[in-house]
Amino acid sequence: MGVPKKFAGLRQAGMYDELLNPARKNEPVASAILKFFGQLSPEEIEQARQAAALAIETMGISFTVYSQGDAIDRAWPFDIIPRVILQSEWTRIEAGLKQRVGALNQFIGDIYSDQQIVKDGVFPEWVLEKSVNFRPECVGVKPPHGVWSHICGSDLIRDAKGTTYVLEDNLRVPSGVSYMLENRGVMKRIFPQLFQNRTIQPVDAYPQQLYSTLADLAPGGKANPTIAVLTPGIYNSAYFEHSYLAQQMGVELVEGPDLTVDDKDRVFMRTIDGLRQVDVIYRRIDDMFLDPEVFHPDSILGTPGLMRAWKAGKVAIANAPGAGVADDKVVYAFVPDIIRYYCNEEPIIPNVPTWLCADPEQRDYVLKHLDEVVVKPANESGGYGLLVGPHASESQRKKTAVQIRKNPRNWIAQPCLNLSTVLTACEGGIAPRHVDLRPFILSAKKQAVTMGGLTRVAMREGSLVVNSSQGGGSKDTWIVQDGGGK
Repeated sequence: MGVPKKFAGLRQAGMYDELLNPARKNEPVASAILKFFGQLSPEEIEQARQAAALAIETMGISFTVYSQGDAIDRAWPFDIIPRVILQSEWTRIEAGLKQRVGALNQFIGDIYSDQQIVKDGVFPEWVLEKSVNFRPECVGVKPPHGVWSHICGSDLIRDAKGTTYVLEDNLRVPSGVSYMLENRGVMKRIFPQLFQNRTIQPVDAYPQQLYSTLADLAPGGKANPTIAVLTPGIYNSAYFEHSYLAQQMGVELVEGPDLTVDDKDRVFMRTIDGLRQVDVIYRRIDDMFLDPEVFHPDSILGTPGLMRAWKAGKVAIANAPGAGVADDKVVYAFVPDIIRYYCNEEPIIPNVPTWLCADPEQRDYVLKHLDEVVVKPANESGGYGLLVGPHASESQRKKTAVQIRKNPRNWIAQPCLNLSTVLTACEGGIAPRHVDLRPFILSAKKQAVTMGGLTRVAMREGSLVVNSSQGGGSKDTWIVQDGGGK
């Protein structure tokens, strides 16, 4: 099936479009999507966009933007044209993600014990010496199953040739999975006919998979453990997700003051029926606010004594405190070596080539090519502090150069890849927009990967920044059987 005439001129030179690329012309589901949207008039497209926006508002799907003082909650930005990935391709990606997260969990455990990878000269000591996420308080701790990052969100991109790369790993408190789940519900509501007579892999198993992962962590292998989601509260940007996942799993949603630790290092939550012991905490609070006895003494978000209880093995915490030592863009540059070291395998999914500004020679290259590269701070998230060199002004590049020289350990750079695009319904009509993908990997007794993930899309023309905090949106992601999956 050919590309509808209305879309034929939208494929951009030097870009890999996941619907329009010639290599994908024989994929039945992709062809069906192109045909379906090609038959819709501009008015029908706009009506569908409005229907999706209304569904999102009705369902209360929101996120918070801190940088804009005129509002707190914003409706979740959703695009009505889905993204399609073949099962054969996804099988390889899934294996690569399991390999990667398995190696990273071994790395974290090693870093908080013998640091053998450092002694063997595979991982440089200077990276740890200036790591803002290394927690000395975690040295010697052995969490259940040797897993530190139980929920990881690794960001994937394609380049102009269609090659998939891991762009970064989020091992502390990754967010976005609730939007992946809700995107499917919105899509089914506005376009149920697209789901007829074809097999699109379901995504709704995630809450049960998450519950099973958390339950596997219960001290002593306790059956039917009490699990709580620990949230900073309603003003957190991901509060919708915290409450959504707690509700979907049928567990308690608590804030720091709702918990207390007794003199036997047991954690209890306050209920209307009195104190109830908690076995597992899915924390959505950064380390430094988790326990005022150990970290920020003025934190009112966490619970005094929580680290004592965790280290005593009286409560499990996911993700474990200290897991962020591997959630560092400088550490990212060494992940291929980390995989080879712990797994004795070659990485299934490659890294994006990365320059470390802490290295004088690499720093000189970056400073001389700021107009060509993407520069990132080592420990920021949400797209903050990012410099996309080709799109930045001269003054922005000069400011970043000063920051790099001041603290080179805190900066990396990568080539400015032409991220793949997917047709997107924008205010001015259908047009290609850049995307990435955040699958979620669960680890405890066993590993599980979401069927697809959260496709984030840069809604602004030409933009490479997909983060919702920077104006990005999202799409439903379809994993389909090769040959159409009928």
